[in-house]
Amino acid sequence: MTSVEGDVFETPDFGFEHSPVTDQSFENALLKARTGERLSIDDGIELMTTGTDGPGIDQIRKEAVLKAADIRRREVVGDEVTFVANLNNNVTTACNTGCLFCNFKNTAANFETENDSSHAGFTKTPAESRATVSDALDTGIYEVCSVSGLHPALALNEEHKEILAAHESPAKTVNYKPPVVYDTDPGTYLEQMRAMSVGGVHLHSMTPEEAYHARRGTDWDYETVYGRLADAGLDSAPGTAAEILVDEVRDVICPGKIRSDDWVAAMEGAVAAGLDVTATIMYGHVENAAHRVHHLDTIREFQDRTGGITEFVPLSFVHQHTPLYEQGIVDGGASDAEDELMIAVSRLFLDNIEHIQSSWVKFGDEKGLKMLSCGADDFMGTILSEEITKRAGGKYGEARSVAEYVEMISAIGRIPVERSTDYRQRRRIDPENSPHGPTLGPRADGTPLVQSEDRVGKPPADD
Repeated sequence: MTSVEGDVFETPDFGFEHSPVTDQSFENALLKARTGERLSIDDGIELMTTGTDGPGIDQIRKEAVLKAADIRRREVVGDEVTFVANLNNNVTTACNTGCLFCNFKNTAANFETENDSSHAGFTKTPAESRATVSDALDTGIYEVCSVSGLHPALALNEEHKEILAAHESPAKTVNYKPPVVYDTDPGTYLEQMRAMSVGGVHLHSMTPEEAYHARRGTDWDYETVYGRLADAGLDSAPGTAAEILVDEVRDVICPGKIRSDDWVAAMEGAVAAGLDVTATIMYGHVENAAHRVHHLDTIREFQDRTGGITEFVPLSFVHQHTPLYEQGIVDGGASDAEDELMIAVSRLFLDNIEHIQSSWVKFGDEKGLKMLSCGADDFMGTILSEEITKRAGGKYGEARSVAEYVEMISAIGRIPVERSTDYRQRRRIDPENSPHGPTLGPRADGTPLVQSEDRVGKPPADD
C-alpha cells in the first residue's frame, strides 16, 4: 500500500471489480449507525472511508464514527475489558501454500530428511505438543490455541493416510508425502488434538484451511471432519485463514488457499459439529474499503444463519518480512486511522456479534488500548508464545501478564475481566487485590503466570 496525505493508504490498481464508491451519503450512514439500524454495504463503505465524496480520511468524521462505535460497545457489553490466559502451541511451520502475506511458513521440502537446506522452522511430535501444554497448565492457562502450516504428511487419521497414499502421484495431486520422508513425524491431526487436550484445557484449533487439509483427497464433509476432531478433544475453531473473503483479493495474496465459499462451508461444518467459532479479517494490504465491508457482510450473514461466532478479530497486516512487501507489491500496512475505523465499523456493522477484539500483538500497548475506545471490548490473551506475527516483523512481544492487563485496563477507566475462551466464565478483577494471576484454569490458583517486571509486549528500546 502506498502512503498519501490524509492518513490513509491507497492500494495499487489490480483491476478489482469492487471499488469504494457508493450512492449513499456519509451523513445518512452515520445516522443509521447512531440509531442502531442495520447497516448496508454502502453504509459500511461510507463509514470506513469517512465519505466517498472526497479523498483521504476526514478526521472530524472519523471521530464521529469512533464515538458511535464506542457508544454501541457500551450499550452491548458495558465497560468490561476481557482477556484470556492462553498458550500458543503451533505444531509446524512446514507449508507449501505460498501465501504472499505470510512469513510464518517454511517450504515443506526443507524438512525432508534428504534435504540439506537450512531453515528456522520446526515440527513438533504429538508427544512434544503434550509436554508443552502440560507444562503450561502449571502456570494457570486454560486455553491452548494452535494454528499451523499445512505439512504434507499431516492427515486426519490413519485411514486418511491410506486414502491419500492411494492417489496417483499423491505429492502433486493431494499434497501428501508419508511421514518417513521427513525429519520429524507430525503424527495425525487427531493425535495432535488428543495430545494437546490434557488436564481440562480448552483446545482452540483447526482453521478452515487446516480442516480442508484434513479432508483433502476424500469426499468427507466438514461436519464429519470437525466432528472427529471434536471427539479427539477439539473444543472450538478459530476463523482465521479468512484474510479477505472476496476472491479477487485472494487471487492476489493467497491464490493457493481455499476460496471464500469454502471458508464459510468449513465454519458451518464446525458449528454443525457443535463447536464455537471465531471470525477474523486480515486487512491493510492490497484490498480496498469495499472489500473490507463485503467481508464483514459475509461474516454477518454467517452469524445470522448459525449464531456460532463468539468474537470477531480484526488483524492489521504486519508487512515487514512478507513476500508482499519484499516483492514490492505493497509499501506498508494500514494507517492508524484505518485501524481505528476497522475496529469501529466492525462494531457497528456486526450487530449480531457481541465481542470485538483489539490485538496487542498487532498494535502494541498504547494503540491497542486506544482501540478499546473505538468499539473493541476484548484485549486478546497472555499467549506465552507467539510465532506468526513475530516472523512477519511484529515487534510487540510474545507474552502478556495478568498484572499488566489489570494495570493497563484500569488506567483507562475500564474493568479488567478474566474470561474463558467462550466468554461463558468471567471473573472481574479488583485492581487493589494483588498479586494478579489467572484463576479459571484447571490448575490456576491466582499465581502470576508472567511477571510484570519482564515487561513483555513492549517494543525494543531502540525502536
